[in-house]
Amino acid sequence: MTDEPRLYNSVAPLRNVAALLTLIDRVQTRAHGLPGMATFYGPSGYGKTTAAVYATNRFRACHIQIQALWRAKTLLQEIVIELGMRPGRSTAPDLFNQAAEQLARSGRPLLLDEADHLVSDKMIEVVRGLYEASGVPVILIGEELLPQKLQRWERVHGRMLDWVAAEPASLGDVGHMVPIYAPGIEIAPDLRDLVLKASRRSIRRVAINLALINEHARVRGLRAMSAADWKGSFFTGEAPAARRDEMAEDYRRKADAKRRVA
Repeated sequence: MTDEPRLYNSVAPLRNVAALLTLIDRVQTRAHGLPGMATFYGPSGYGKTTAAVYATNRFRACHIQIQALWRAKTLLQEIVIELGMRPGRSTAPDLFNQAAEQLARSGRPLLLDEADHLVSDKMIEVVRGLYEASGVPVILIGEELLPQKLQRWERVHGRMLDWVAAEPASLGDVGHMVPIYAPGIEIAPDLRDLVLKASRRSIRRVAINLALINEHARVRGLRAMSAADWKGSFFTGEAPAARRDEMAEDYRRKADAKRRVA
């Protein structure tokens, strides 16, 4: 994989990057008559968007990150813009035809990130229409329950070539991320293992914890760190416990004491 373009100064892509690349390639090279849509899904923090950015560069894909407040016309406008055209003051049908025609001409895969928003607003039928009109691979990228949500839309569900689940982070992923988030710091295998466990195998939390190690090492002037050298706390993603206002707590104690005396 050393010939792949660099991703955030990393030569080897993460496991989920490779999984998405393989999925897009399968859909793009599918046999005649097979469906051309697919879904890449998994929990937040598994690096799905990072994989989508990498795949966009690799396949010259049209990558759209859908926002919660978008409607069909906004989606079509964004696709048209991403394809290098001006949407102007066109109607939604005009934008649909413009996007479908350009996708068909270019053959560029369409990657729709945060695709859960498509299902909640019924824009998914617009996406299916773009696939039917253009014939390009359409990859929906979303959260863990996206495949179940799509079951409501049989005409979309039935056009899926495959469903690929993003995998939790591995020790190999941690190794690829060390030069990115802790450059110049040698992190021992036992500390890498601690990072993976504390991060609960979330790619995002692994990045945060490696950055914490990097900061810790720089402050202490260390060029190498093992588990024994780590004195801090890792970011686990758990919400902090609610803080109690000492003055309010003292007031409640005094009030309770007065009621008991009375």
